[in-house]
Amino acid sequence: MLRIVDARTGRLVEIPPVHRHLLSICVHLLAGDGGIGLVGLRPLLVGDVLARTAELHGLQPRAFLTLPDLSHEQARALDRAMSALGVHPPATVGVHHPNGTPCAAADVHVHAYGTAAQDAVGGVRIDVGQVGPAASRDRDVPGRAHLLAPGLLDAVVAPEGTDPLVVRMVMLGHAYRAAVEVTGTALEEARRTLGDWRQLVADWAQEPSRPIPADVLRHTHAALADDLGVPAVLDTLVTLATRADVPAGAKFETFAFLDRVLGLDLAREVGHQHRAAP
Repeated sequence: MLRIVDARTGRLVEIPPVHRHLLSICVHLLAGDGGIGLVGLRPLLVGDVLARTAELHGLQPRAFLTLPDLSHEQARALDRAMSALGVHPPATVGVHHPNGTPCAAADVHVHAYGTAAQDAVGGVRIDVGQVGPAASRDRDVPGRAHLLAPGLLDAVVAPEGTDPLVVRMVMLGHAYRAAVEVTGTALEEARRTLGDWRQLVADWAQEPSRPIPADVLRHTHAALADDLGVPAVLDTLVTLATRADVPAGAKFETFAFLDRVLGLDLAREVGHQHRAAP
């Protein structure tokens, strides 16, 4: 059973609301004068994680996207940003019209921070928390540049050449309703952790496969099913990486399995190294 908090009532509700295997998700974006920034992109990430979690629970997700009337350049930049952040392309993209098909009949509506309520639209409403730029003290650090296309991730400043999935990891580390401040410190910590995990996964991949520990599988499934508890999943992986009682092959299978939801490309380094000589 997959449950999410409906922002209209503040209560956990089951999705989809009736017994069926299809879950329709509509993401509503906002745009400012400079295009769509991280405030707009974060709902896409939340919708992506929800769809990935639905698949893990045996559902068939179908994602739709409504957005303002963007210029051709802005639309192309949005496509590049979604790809860079590991967001699966939505099935349908259209100019915002909340009462139009198919979004009017969506099971879940994911809204950017500051989006006006649309009580006439049915389905569960998810309000995504605000996401802001690095603190002013970080903006002055030399050698920083806009992460992606100018005017798109306009509020994010990161070291040149930063893997965009580092930004994804920073946002995944917070509950989707919570505000996120993308600081240089947070980016560096996520970069270091992501690099360490990818190297560990590559090392573990050289060992015999072992089943995912039952306690880890139960805990992570429950966390994801209970209002998308992705931060708890990340915490579990932090602990699992250092557990002496779990074989390397089991750690590999666990990280690879949960990356189906996280979308952090944790197996990137597999095959790019050689087994050490005995």
